[in-house]
Amino acid sequence: MSLQGRTSPQAGASTQQARAATGRRTNVRWMLFVLLLVLVTVNYVDRGSISVALPLIQQEFGLSPQLTGLLLSAFFWTYALMQVPVGWLIDRFGPRKVLTASCVGWGAATAASGLTGGFLTMFLARMGIGVAEAGVMPAGGKLNAIWMHPKERGRGATILDAGAPLGAGVGGILISGLIALFGGWRTSFLIAGLATALLGIAVWWYVRDHPRQHRSVNDAEAEYIEASHRAEDEEAAAAGATTRRALLPYLKFRSFWAMCLGWLGFNGVFYGLLTWGPLYLSQAKHFKLASIGWSTFAIFGAGFVGELLGGLLADRLRAKGHGANAVMRSLLGISSAIVTLGLVGVTIVGSPLAAVALLSTVLFFLRWVGLFWSVPAILGGRTNAGVLGGAMNLAGNIAGMVTPIAVGFIVGATHSYTGALLYFVASAVIMGVAVLALDYSKRLPV
Repeated sequence: MSLQGRTSPQAGASTQQARAATGRRTNVRWMLFVLLLVLVTVNYVDRGSISVALPLIQQEFGLSPQLTGLLLSAFFWTYALMQVPVGWLIDRFGPRKVLTASCVGWGAATAASGLTGGFLTMFLARMGIGVAEAGVMPAGGKLNAIWMHPKERGRGATILDAGAPLGAGVGGILISGLIALFGGWRTSFLIAGLATALLGIAVWWYVRDHPRQHRSVNDAEAEYIEASHRAEDEEAAAAGATTRRALLPYLKFRSFWAMCLGWLGFNGVFYGLLTWGPLYLSQAKHFKLASIGWSTFAIFGAGFVGELLGGLLADRLRAKGHGANAVMRSLLGISSAIVTLGLVGVTIVGSPLAAVALLSTVLFFLRWVGLFWSVPAILGGRTNAGVLGGAMNLAGNIAGMVTPIAVGFIVGATHSYTGALLYFVASAVIMGVAVLALDYSKRLPV
């Protein structure tokens, strides 16, 4: 079988042929997704760094709760607005180029945020981070469609998305540690930005748009992936759904809107805790900076573990023959119920440790909804996974735009976080309704 898109030397070709002759598949697809896990982790370290440093930034810049909420929302305005355009770019030019450009761009913008002198310049720097980071998750969704067998996409989706809680958790310790080490928040932002830009080199070196373009993939692994794609394509051809489409034809389907609303509700909870969680621990529970870092790690670290286990559980249930709808609706329905009840519990308990324990439980089950990153490929196939992933992330980041501002006004008006937590409860209810309404079993016939 010929290798497409490769110009490897003869020695490399001989090595690959030798591997193929053994009949054992290489596992490059999993290594690629480990790299994506690292990438998304760093993404969320940078994205959440402002939240950890916020008590210091709020004091230095003299920010009211309302201005604080506006500053926290700045990232999401440009991030959300870029989702559909960047999804089209991914489908058109491939995820590798978009991911590399994203790394370099958001690293530069993160470093620039460490040089800001006030609200306006920090607001603009955060908007710049939003533009640069916009392509990461839709590109990951596209790579999940291209590189993964359908039976592995649950794990692929959650490995990709697990970087979000891991980055939020690690970022809490890392940024607070850098602040303590250097005596201020600015140097921590500069260091984080430089590390991100360097990560772009690793992305360009290892990521490929198709398995056969990767020098370490043998024929057995490539054929394993391609055989599953052929079966998908035959099914899609029977439904007339193999052509690259714009977004408009999808708007008439319930599952498209359920996908978008599910992700919107999910991010109403997650981004609320990501942006305001550290300040909640500081102001409502009176945690010091070091305690905020470790508590954030515990809360979001639980989300990381939960997400990986959720993906593993979904794929195992599918492998046992359970249908897509039975698996996804049961897992995500349970997740939504526990998240809703856990958030209600946080409004009741008075103990700081009990609040951290409940929030850790909330994040553990909330992150099961990371399985949604397999949905764009289900509904649109490999061809349209980029634009559908962009639309889904656009909806999710509308919550990112609204939530920090809404929480800021609620806290400013009531001088309490109870109303903010009830806002998160409402978001969880929206998520629960949407995950049960979505049909996970077939591609949309557009």
